[in-house]
Amino acid sequence: MNRRDVIPRARAEEDVNDALDFYLAKAGEKVAVGFIDALERAYRLIGERPDAGATRYAHELGLPGLRSWPLRGYPYVVFYAPREDHVDVWRVLYASSDLPAWMAGDDV
Repeated sequence: MNRRDVIPRARAEEDVNDALDFYLAKAGEKVAVGFIDALERAYRLIGERPDAGATRYAHELGLPGLRSWPLRGYPYVVFYAPREDHVDVWRVLYASSDLPAWMAGDDV
């Protein structure tokens, strides 16, 4: 099994920065670092097993190939699409938000 590079889009990086700002302001550095650790574990897993994520939102949004993976210990979901040579991370969103609305309009 070949590991694929995980490449976050600009929107995904903005999502991560927003989450970090929130955790730093509301919960402190330890929680923010834990969030990054959970994100890195998720990226490593989807890079090794890109087909592991759920396809639920692919069907809801009509976006074939879209997958999602929850962050362990944090209420965030990584949305990504496996590609031949990499994993394309679209968004990293708060799980309790209206996820289909947040994803609408994003290009595959």
